[in-house]
Order: sequence, then structure tokens, then C-alpha cells
Amino acid sequence: MTDLNAYLAQKRTALDRRRERIGRGEVGPVALKAEATVEGRSGVRRIRIRDHAVISDSLPDFAGYDLGPGSPELQLGVLGSCLAHSFLIQAAALGVPLDSVTVELTATFDPRSGEAGYEDVPVPPHDLAYTVGLASSASEAELDALHARVDRACPILNLLRGPQAIRGRIVRIAA
Repeated sequence: MTDLNAYLAQKRTALDRRRERIGRGEVGPVALKAEATVEGRSGVRRIRIRDHAVISDSLPDFAGYDLGPGSPELQLGVLGSCLAHSFLIQAAALGVPLDSVTVELTATFDPRSGEAGYEDVPVPPHDLAYTVGLASSASEAELDALHARVDRACPILNLLRGPQAIRGRIVRIAA
């Protein structure tokens, strides 16, 4: 990134236009869709979202080939991407200057969960934490306000914090 603040000015213009369209009733809910398919022989998962593909795989100790990150790692990456984008959106909205943004995430995933003697080990990744690095000339008060706005507005952060209703079903498909 050569000039993040120039991008934030573009982001602010886009946000203003979006708010105008929302005010005119031109913007509503957006249906999201992703599909994951399993590749034969390797077990690699190909995730398709719009015209994009992401590869997910396991480590060799779980019969994988390490051709891509595993699902728990991808989830951390998704959260990091959403946090970074939310910092950009809120900085643009508040007029907070940013020269650079980095987000580092950590979590614990224990593959022993559910095994004999490890029944109490959580199945999902846990102990999630993030650290945001910001290069900015903004004051501490401005950065605190920015963080508070991101905390309220980041969709994936808030998705992970709250319980979710998820419906599932199985359908037969041709082999």
C-alpha cells in the first residue's frame, strides 16, 4: 500500500454514496452463497465464492497434503480480513488517518477434542485473540473511538461472538 489515506478518501466517498442509496431505499439485504466441494483422492476442499476459489486442506497427520490452510485457519483469516476492512470503513467514516493496518489473530485448536480422556476439550477453536497494528497520526482518543466503532460494526467479529441458528440438511446428488 503506497497511500492508504488516499484510499480512505475513496472509501469515504463510497460510504457516502451507499448511505444515500440506502436512504432512497435502493439497497436491501444481500444473499451470500459459498460452495465447498471435495476433490477425489486428495480430499482437498475447493471453496467457491462468486468467481473466486480458495483451497482448504489438512495437515499430513490428518490425511491431508498441506495444499492450503485448514478450516479453523481460514476462519481466523476471515476474521482478520473483516477486522481490517472494518478498521478501514470506520476510519474513513470518522476521518481518522491511517498509514497502515495489520491484524494478527491467534487461537487454540485441539485435535484431541472428543477423544477418550479429552471429552471436555472444546471442539471449536477457542481463546481467540486479535492484535491490530495501526500506523496513524491520530490521537489515542481517536484510536479508542475507532476501535469501539469497529467492535460494534465488524460483521464477522459479531457473528462469532453470538450464538447462531444454522439449519442443515442432506440431499442426494449424482456421483
